[in-house]
Amino acid sequence: MDGTAKVANPYDTGLDKTPANFQPLTPLVFLQRAASVHPGHTAIIHGNTRTSYAEFYARSRKLASALASRALGVGDTVSVMLANTPAMLEAHYGVPMTGAVLHSINTRLDAPSVAFMLDHAKTKVLIADTEFGAVLKEALKQTKVKPLLVDYRDLQCGVDGTRLGNLDYEDFIADGDPEFPWAMPSDEWNAISLNYTSGTTGNPKGVVYHHRGAALMCYSNAVATGMGQHPVYLWTLPMFHCNGWCFPWSISLLAGTHVCLRAVRATPMYDAIAEHKVTHLSGAPFVMSALLNATEDERRLFPQRVAFSHAAAPPPAAVLAKMDESGFELTHLYGLTETYGPATLNEWHAAWDELPSEDRLLKRIRQGVRYHALEDLTVMDPETMEKVPADGETLGEVMFRGNIVMKGYLNNARATEEAFAGGWFHSGDLGVMHPDGYIQLKDRSKDIIISGGENISSIEVEDVLYKHPAVAAAAVVAKADAKWGETPCAFVEIRPGAEVTEQEIIAWCRDKLARYKCPRHVVFVELPKTSTGKIQKFKLRDLAKEL
Repeated sequence: MDGTAKVANPYDTGLDKTPANFQPLTPLVFLQRAASVHPGHTAIIHGNTRTSYAEFYARSRKLASALASRALGVGDTVSVMLANTPAMLEAHYGVPMTGAVLHSINTRLDAPSVAFMLDHAKTKVLIADTEFGAVLKEALKQTKVKPLLVDYRDLQCGVDGTRLGNLDYEDFIADGDPEFPWAMPSDEWNAISLNYTSGTTGNPKGVVYHHRGAALMCYSNAVATGMGQHPVYLWTLPMFHCNGWCFPWSISLLAGTHVCLRAVRATPMYDAIAEHKVTHLSGAPFVMSALLNATEDERRLFPQRVAFSHAAAPPPAAVLAKMDESGFELTHLYGLTETYGPATLNEWHAAWDELPSEDRLLKRIRQGVRYHALEDLTVMDPETMEKVPADGETLGEVMFRGNIVMKGYLNNARATEEAFAGGWFHSGDLGVMHPDGYIQLKDRSKDIIISGGENISSIEVEDVLYKHPAVAAAAVVAKADAKWGETPCAFVEIRPGAEVTEQEIIAWCRDKLARYKCPRHVVFVELPKTSTGKIQKFKLRDLAKEL
């Protein structure tokens, strides 16, 4: 120190934040702008209905008004269990317009899982598609919370299932104010949504997103997927999954058109692509399978190239080639619930097109580089927190840092601290860093199975298997699947003197788990173990490849 006084930074004096030069980042303004600039442009296509941006904005404000009139506000949770419908899109705006938090429930979950989430989130209002009414009725029998129940009947698609109460969605918003004076969040750090992980041990964790991250994610989505003005986006990705990777908000940024789709089936996908001139879609490998395995009667010709952003395990080279021949431009993405969905992309270099086919494939299967709104991406030794050599061989844990990393886990300080240890988000995924800075996954440290874009905990499935009276030991690993990307494969050791068939084991699991979590294959073996009795799953993964 030389004893001289520190001179104040002149740029920090008299140049303060004011409402004129600083506003919290939030994706809610994207819809407001689209409705102002393009009021007549089609925002939503659902069956035979068309909704303009002016109508979309008005209906979202009516939902917000209806919620606010029932004293919903900052810190409250509105849970929704909805298919890819206009009501789900309206919820992405109407709920946070009140300051409340949107909790989207995976429509494939079983009643106990849903019940836990409703209680953990302290749900005040539950908006539910009647298609999922039976599961929700069972879940509500198990909950401590008693939310206001609002039924959404998708009569446009002929769905009129099990109702939870006597209040219809349309009646609920009918008295709402289409000019509801919603306010910007007081702080962009405020929570906008809640998404639950599948849970690797115990109960799932509630991942909290904030307005800032959601807004920045939208800008990144637009750049990463090459969207221009007025994209036409086909909803093959579930909107409940990481808030549809934030695309319910991203499309409004560009005044695009949402084409709703209740279920991923070949005929409606091809019809939508051809009739509505779809420009973009997203999804897991099973969406590709549905498109490529379509019969001639199900297919439709279309002149445009369609941008397809895909996640989960990269598809085989033959699938990549067929998708290209069928008119789809593929972009491989990778991320987690904790990163608002995709946080890396395999950004393609034109020079790679000149490489031999095998070398091109090696480039294709990498998870890539950081998303545009992610500040840093690396691979580290989780014990030393030192970066591994960028040699494409040294294994470490993939870690993220930036504004599109979650706010934290709801009411779970310990898990939040562990996830952010050392100032980085620990993904739990193991990978390598290549010399050019591209990462590639090699394994999942927590043995998560990704099926159809959804995470399945091997531990959860194993717990069910161990409860079968004939099972002495069990281990579940991922098996590659042409349609779903991965499916659970169970290796079971039978108790001495017991008898059980593969079909009986699968039936046992289906009685206790959501169907997508159940093993597709059951192999009866003596499980390979270490000298300390630990099951050697790497050997089982090799066996699964041979089935």
